[in-house]
Amino acid sequence: MSKQRTYINKLPEHIGQSVVLKGFVQAIRNQGGIKFLILRDVTGLVQLVVLKSSAAFEKVSGLTLESVIEVIGTVKEEKQAPGGIEVAADDFVVLGEAAPELPIPVVVEKGGEETEVSKRLDWRFIDLRKPEKAQIFRIWTELERGVRDFFYSRGFTQIYTPSFMDAPSESGAEVFEVAYFEKKAYLAQSPQFYKQMAMAAGLEKVFTMGPVYRAEPSFTTRHMTEFTGWDFEISYIESHFDVMAELEQMLLAGFERVKTTVLPDLKVPTVPFPKLTMLEAKAKLAARNVPSEKPSDLSPEEERALYDISKEDYNSDFIFVTDYPVEVRPFYHMRYEDNPGITKSFDLLYKGIEIVTGAQREHRLDILEKQALEKGMPLESISSYLSFFKYGCPPHGGVGIGPGRIVMKMLDLPSVKEATYLPRDVKRLSP
Repeated sequence: MSKQRTYINKLPEHIGQSVVLKGFVQAIRNQGGIKFLILRDVTGLVQLVVLKSSAAFEKVSGLTLESVIEVIGTVKEEKQAPGGIEVAADDFVVLGEAAPELPIPVVVEKGGEETEVSKRLDWRFIDLRKPEKAQIFRIWTELERGVRDFFYSRGFTQIYTPSFMDAPSESGAEVFEVAYFEKKAYLAQSPQFYKQMAMAAGLEKVFTMGPVYRAEPSFTTRHMTEFTGWDFEISYIESHFDVMAELEQMLLAGFERVKTTVLPDLKVPTVPFPKLTMLEAKAKLAARNVPSEKPSDLSPEEERALYDISKEDYNSDFIFVTDYPVEVRPFYHMRYEDNPGITKSFDLLYKGIEIVTGAQREHRLDILEKQALEKGMPLESISSYLSFFKYGCPPHGGVGIGPGRIVMKMLDLPSVKEATYLPRDVKRLSP
């Protein structure tokens, strides 16, 4: 079968023609003198009809579900068939035989329950054979493509930052410590320091996409020990509001791309997003009798309640919370000169979950050193970072983005792990 392969979604262009298809056998149905197969490739499903007169007929009896086959046949219009098209199979060869018993089903029978998520993740490569699971990563692809196109159109430079660091990049966060020859190294919790180095280098606008590591013993639907982070940093800003405006346009570009290519029903946000200071947010939450665990931060329950407020008061799935107190922000966040207990920072919530943290950074060396000492950080431990600011550095700010959480909420998935190709958490290191 040396003929060029045809994808299933292109079959309407080949009515009456002989084609070669390749894919997984999703279903087999025997009706005596005629047999039906459902073939699945990355573009869709098609029904194969195998008549007793064809060379393929006897082979079907030894075929197992999820085996990979190459089939040659003729495309026909058939209103009763799924999609209105079927292929009369003349012959097929097995390219990859599947064992008779699958560890998890690919097709969940009507009325049946899907396999528990932990087992599905154990067999992730089979789980991803389900079109709705594979769709998650097409959405990732288009979201990132829209975001990248935005960065390119705005003159950003992409940088690639290291995962090994000689000092933790986030004060107060738990880190993975690793042996690095005769020294200690830390897996990067953020590319933050290196983005700021790019500002000191005069690159002005940079973005990066890569792994982020957090040694937090969290067992929630929103946390993992390794995740993909998107970050950008921009120079010559007036305030953190400039960063928020750039972020809004970036997300708008990503959402529009997903809506155009994959999810036509996706709600694209309107900008600007609503904004509340932490004090304003706490007041609105108190008015709804939502309990507050910490006056300086938001609990998951408060974040969910803010989604209700955002929908009811502003008709938006997004809401910024700004002006976080210094005790819950890193030393490099700039503080208000007239209110030094508050930082020029923000979180962005999407459908009740934090997806972005950002701020204007402190670029003045003397103030940066003072703030680091206040946070209990010995200056020698961050000496290489502090050197970025000794020779002139423009005012700047930026964000760290969790795209897994965006996709999770975009599809209303129960956990960020389901939006992740191979999630890593406290207990999961395989596959």
